[in-house]
Formats: sequence, C-alpha cells, structure tokens
Amino acid sequence: MDVRGAKVLVTGASGGIGRALAVAVAARGGHVVLSGRRVDVLEPLADELGGKAVAADLAEPGEAERLLDAAGEIDVLVANAALPASGPLGDFSVGEIDRALDVNLRAPIVMARLAGERMAARGRGHLVFVSSLAGKTASGQASLYNATKFGLRGFALALREDMRPMGVGVSTVFPGFIRDAGMFADAGVTLPRGVGTRSPQDVARATLRAVEQNLAEVDVAPLGLRLGALLGGAAPGLAAAVQRRAGGDRITRGLAAGQRGKR
Repeated sequence: MDVRGAKVLVTGASGGIGRALAVAVAARGGHVVLSGRRVDVLEPLADELGGKAVAADLAEPGEAERLLDAAGEIDVLVANAALPASGPLGDFSVGEIDRALDVNLRAPIVMARLAGERMAARGRGHLVFVSSLAGKTASGQASLYNATKFGLRGFALALREDMRPMGVGVSTVFPGFIRDAGMFADAGVTLPRGVGTRSPQDVARATLRAVEQNLAEVDVAPLGLRLGALLGGAAPGLAAAVQRRAGGDRITRGLAAGQRGKR
C-alpha cells in the first residue's frame, strides 16, 4: 500500500505517539484524518498538516461508528488510541475495566469491521493496530492491559488471513518502552540500567514500513526487549521469573501509579 496520496485515519492523534504518526504520514504524502479527545491539540495539528480533525472519545457508545462516518472513505486505518491499564485488577472499578476494554480492544475491532468492509469492496486498503510488547509477553500487575493487547494481536493475525484474498493488508505494531511521549514517558518511571527505549518517531517509521511492505508484525524495541518478548511467548513461566529478578514488578507498579489518573 502506497501511503502517498492515501487517506489515512489516525486515532489517538492528540497524544505524542499519535502526533508522530500523523506527521510521518503527512510527510510521506498521505492525507490525514486525526482523531482524539483533545480538540485543542487536534485542530492545530490538522491545520498544520493540511488534514481534518474529528474529536471522538472511543470509550463512549457509538463513537467508533460515528468517527468512521465522519472520516469518510479511508485507505488506511491506524488504530493507535489506547488507555493505560496497568495495576492489580482489584484496583480497577468495573467502569474502568469497561473503558479499557472499549478503547483498547472493542473500538479497534469495530473500526476494522466498518473500514475493512469498505476497503474489501474496493479491493485495496490497510488496517494497522498499534499494540505493545505487552501483547506478546505478560507482566505482573498488568493483567487488564495484557488482556487487551494480547487480544488485539490475536484478532489482527486472524483478520489478516481473512482479508488477504480481498486485497486488504493487516499489520500490528508492538512498541516497547517509548521515551518522550506516550504512556511510559508520561508515567515518569526509571528503567533498570541496560533496558533501552525507542522514540515516537521510531514507532511512526515502523508503522509506515508495515503499511508499505504489508508486514504482519513489527516490534519497536531494542534487541533485548524483543528477545524477552520471544521468551515470553515460548516459556512464560521462565519469562516471569526473569522479569521478577530484573525488577519488572517495580516498573509495573510505577506505571500504574503514574497512569492512575488517565484511566
């Protein structure tokens, strides 16, 4: 899928990673439709990039459907919007559980259903889901977040096979710890020595590569974290023990504390 000249919907564009995605798409020659909850951020960015802003809170009933209607016919969907959901499950109210499931999992599925049908009718298009390495390996005190990101991965892999005969690509992007913007950066957690990060621009470049090369999955993390994700899939018990020894519980506790107000 060539991004040049394509109409690309980016959700979560009022956040730092979403902004980097939007800027990268526009720089490649794509026409952006930006969605998020913060109109004060969306509209100036859309004006800067020559795009369109559509405010939407994907936790609200019917908002995913309304957003797709407002965006019109799109060539690429980048489902980037997500809520933080780190912390012990007992710390979440039922309403907070519902919001995390709605934004992180239900909304991408609904948007893929609506946008994918239109793309299939035209015989072209691409669906991108921005997940997390937490969708490949589980961490203590992150059961709800892991559930949404593991679910997104399984959905995308199966959908890719369903959409293949229709000429529609499906990709999932898995960021690790992203500095300068996003959930990890906003939480202000210090990582152990030797644990590296990547930038929002790295996520944007990986997303463009996934679309243009029709890649099933792209990890955006240093080699050590990517190997850890592989270990988590192949030997989850061993991966959990390694995480405990490396201070993983401290990191997830810090993420939960720093993100609590954004649930």
